[in-house]
Amino acid sequence: MGSGNGDSSKLLDILNVRMVGAGDRVLVLSHGFGTDQSAWNGILPFFLRDYRVVLYDLVFAGSVNPDHFDFRRYATLDAYVDDLLSLLDALSVDRCFFVGHSVSAMIGILAAIRRPRLFLKLILVGASPRQSAINFILEKIEEVFAAMEANYEAWVRGFAPLAVGADVPAAVSEYGRTLSDMRPDISLFVSRSVFNSDLRGFLGLVLPPCVVVQTANDMSVPPSVTSYLRAHLGGRTTVELLGEEGHMPHLSHPAAFVQVLHRALTTDPPVAPAH
Repeated sequence: MGSGNGDSSKLLDILNVRMVGAGDRVLVLSHGFGTDQSAWNGILPFFLRDYRVVLYDLVFAGSVNPDHFDFRRYATLDAYVDDLLSLLDALSVDRCFFVGHSVSAMIGILAAIRRPRLFLKLILVGASPRQSAINFILEKIEEVFAAMEANYEAWVRGFAPLAVGADVPAAVSEYGRTLSDMRPDISLFVSRSVFNSDLRGFLGLVLPPCVVVQTANDMSVPPSVTSYLRAHLGGRTTVELLGEEGHMPHLSHPAAFVQVLHRALTTDPPVAPAH
């Protein structure tokens, strides 16, 4: 899959790729762990007039045939980057705005390092370059993985409200649905891979401007991580603060997120100070 087999139409089909909207500019929406492209449903209608919007499912999503998940290939984020660049090439996209949530923010960062001219701007939502530094004490994460293995459905019921991080039952229910759709062994494998990734050393190689979206209270990504991204990303970087709580504002507070995203897409980044 991806650039290796040269079958672009097959990749578009496997990842359920869609391009919708009527604008001149291209906006790519890339979802995070435990969701699929339906996570963007609440915000999508607000961008269809001004953008051609690219939606796709990451290969680990429950909406993708699990037979396409190659455990060796997807042991690192590089294969997801291959998929993203291949599908954009297949759609003849040569410039785009990229919105990445959680792990997709890191995928976007790596893609922009490889192909900086492809990305007009990166909007990074719930982004962290090193999960293990912030989410759990190392001993605790093994307990989480053990719980996933022992009873996946029970783990989903407990994890979904914590992951969403906002008192919005509909969002928790929707996240629980897409998380449950993932095959448990794939979910566990991706969780381990993401937890063990560390992109801190790559941030300075990012050239396109970036907007980091930070909610009022994100248990997964504290403000210190946002400050770290702003200080270390190589492109001109701004931070958009969202007054709502949680790790998935596009799912739990779509109206507020639309305003922040619109501002992030249309505001020019500041000029870098002279040295």
